Amino acid sequence: MPERDNSQTSDSGESGAEREDHEEHYAGTWWSFPPMRTALISGALLAATFVLARAGVLPEWAEVGLYVVAAILGAFHWGREAVESVARLRVNIDVLMGVAAGGAATLGLWEEAAFLAFLYGAAEALEELTYDRTRSAIRALLDLAPKEARVLRNGVEVTIPASELVPGDIFLLRPGESIPTDGVIQSGSASINEAAITGESVPVEKEKGSEVFPGTINLTGSLQVEVSRRFEDNTLSRIIHLVEEAQEEKTNAQRFIERFGDRYSPAVLAGALLLLIIPPLLGGDFREWAERAITLTVAGAPCALVMSTPVAVAAAIGSAGKRGVLIKGGVHLENLGLIRAVAFDKTGTLTRGAPQVTDVVPLDGTTAERVLALAAAVEEGSEHPLARAIREEAQGRQLSLPKAEAFEALTGAGAKARVDGRELMVGNAGLFESRGARLGGIAPEIQRLMGEAKTVVLVGDAQRVEGLIAIRDQLRPESAATVRALHDAGLKVAMLTGDNRETALAIAAEVGLDDVRAGLRPENKVEAVKDLQLRHGKVGMVGDGINDAPALATATVGIAMGTVGTDAAIEAADVALMGDDLHGVVYAVRLGRKAQAVSRQNIAFSIALLAVLVPSAVLGFLTVAIAVTAHEVAEIIAVLNGLRARAPGASMGPAEP
Repeated sequence: MPERDNSQTSDSGESGAEREDHEEHYAGTWWSFPPMRTALISGALLAATFVLARAGVLPEWAEVGLYVVAAILGAFHWGREAVESVARLRVNIDVLMGVAAGGAATLGLWEEAAFLAFLYGAAEALEELTYDRTRSAIRALLDLAPKEARVLRNGVEVTIPASELVPGDIFLLRPGESIPTDGVIQSGSASINEAAITGESVPVEKEKGSEVFPGTINLTGSLQVEVSRRFEDNTLSRIIHLVEEAQEEKTNAQRFIERFGDRYSPAVLAGALLLLIIPPLLGGDFREWAERAITLTVAGAPCALVMSTPVAVAAAIGSAGKRGVLIKGGVHLENLGLIRAVAFDKTGTLTRGAPQVTDVVPLDGTTAERVLALAAAVEEGSEHPLARAIREEAQGRQLSLPKAEAFEALTGAGAKARVDGRELMVGNAGLFESRGARLGGIAPEIQRLMGEAKTVVLVGDAQRVEGLIAIRDQLRPESAATVRALHDAGLKVAMLTGDNRETALAIAAEVGLDDVRAGLRPENKVEAVKDLQLRHGKVGMVGDGINDAPALATATVGIAMGTVGTDAAIEAADVALMGDDLHGVVYAVRLGRKAQAVSRQNIAFSIALLAVLVPSAVLGFLTVAIAVTAHEVAEIIAVLNGLRARAPGASMGPAEP
C-alpha cells in the first residue's frame, strides 16, 4: 500500500513516511480498515483469554501464550514504527508504548502488556481512519463529475470516458446532466447550478461564450460545450489538489507542539529510567518501582497533545473546500481566527463591479444624447469599466457615434481623443481643472451626484464642458449584512478604493464602514493595509485577487473572491472564495475562530491530563491498565473534538485581544 505524504505529521509526532503504510483514501467499513481489523482480533483474543483464565480452564502456559499472541497482534502496526524509530535513534510515543509493553511482559504482567498493545493499537487505528477520512472527504467532489461524456466526433455522437476528453472536443449536455470538465459554451443557453464549486445555491444563467465547470449541473436547455481543460487538470481537480496540500500545512501551534514533543518524549523515558534505577538503589522494592516506571511511560505519552490541532485543521479546511472556500494552509486558517480588522476593495467586492450610467446632465443647451454620444466616441478605445458603462448606455439608446481619432488614455484621470476636429476629454473634475477649465458653476451639481455614491465624468474641453455623466456601481445585496456580521464579531471594517472620496463616503454610509481610504493606487493600498495592521493588529484583505494582489500579499490573510476558473486569483490569495458572494468572508472568519477554539480546548485538556497522570504515575496512584485507559480515551476525545471544527456555527465569538 502507498505511503502517506511525507509532509504529514502523525499523532506520534512522526512524518508520514514513518507511519503505517495504508490506503491513503480508505473507503471501506471502519472494522475492515487493516489496523483496526488487527486490533479488533487482538481485543477478541484478549477478552477470550481473560474469561477462560478466570474460569480456570486454561493452563498457565496457554494463558501466557494467548496473551503474547494478543499483544503481538495489537502492536502489529504501531510496533513496527517503534522499531523503525529506535533504529533512527528517535524516542517518540510509539517507542514509549513499546517500552511500556515490553517492561510489563518482563515483569510477568502479560495481561497488562496485551491490554496496552490492544487498546493503543485500536486508538491509533481509529485516529488514523478518522484523520484519513477527514483529509480525503474533499475527494467526494470528484463523484459529482460524470464518468462518461457524449462528444461529437465527425458529426457523430459518441460516448467516451470523461478522462479521455481533450481541449477542442465538443461534448453535449441535456437538462439535468452534470458537466464533466471545464469548457466554453459554443451553442445554446441554460441555467447552471454551480453550488458544488462556488457554494452558491442560486443557479447562474449561461449562454454562448460562457465558461462552465465540472461537477456543476445543467438545469435547463441543451448545450454544446468545447473542452478547455483536460479532466485531470480541471477546476474540480485543482480544488481537490489545493485543499489536500493545504491540509498538510501545519499551523504555528502545531509546529510548536511537535518541537515540544521531540524533547518531551525522551524526557519521559529518562524519567522512567530514573524511577527504575534510583529508588531500588535506595532500598525501594524493585518490582514496585518498575511498575511505576512502566505506568509513567504510558501516562506521560503526549498523544492527545500532539493530535490537538491536526484533525481540527484538516476537518476545517476540508469542510471549507466543499463549500467553495479554499483555505491554502493551516497557517492561514489559524490567522483567520486572529484577524482584528477586515479591509475590502470597493469595485467588484463590496459592489458588483459592473458600473451603470444613472444620470446624463447636459450643459449650455447641449442634449443628453449628444453628451452621451461624444463620451462614447472618445471611450471607444478604452477597456476601463466606466468607459464600458458609457458605451453600453449609448448602445442601449441606439445612438450614432461620431468618429474619434488619436485616442489617449490618461491614467487615473480619464481619456481624450479628437472628435470632429476638436480635442475632447472625458474624465474627472481634476483632469479638467488641470487643463484650465473653470468648474465653479457646475461644482454643486458634481457634489450632489457624488453624494449619491456616483462617479461623475465630465465631457468637453478646457473651454466648454458639454455635460456630466453620473455612473454608479451597485452595491452587492449582501454587503451591509456582511459588514454587520463582522462588526458583531468585534472586527473593524475598512474600505480601500481608487474611487473619489465623496463616492467612497457615500458607500461607507450605506454599509456602515469604520474606515474609508479613497483615491488609492495599488501601492497606496499596500501602505493602507500596513497602517491598519499598526492600528488594529492582524488584518484580512478582501479583493479580486489580481488588481489587489499587492495588498492581498501584504495583509495577514489575503482573501480573493469570485475566483472560479481564475488561476491567477487563486494563486494571489491565502483564501480563495470560488463564488461571488461576500458571505464567504464571514464563513471563513467563523471557521478560523472555531478551529482555533477547538485546538485550544484540545491543548488545554491534554496538558491538564498530563499534569494529573504524570504525578499520579510517579506516586503509584495508577496501575498500568488505568493509565492505558485514560491515555487512549483522552486521545479519542481529542480527535472527536477536533472534528467539531468542520462546522463554524451561526455566530462568531468576540475578537481575540
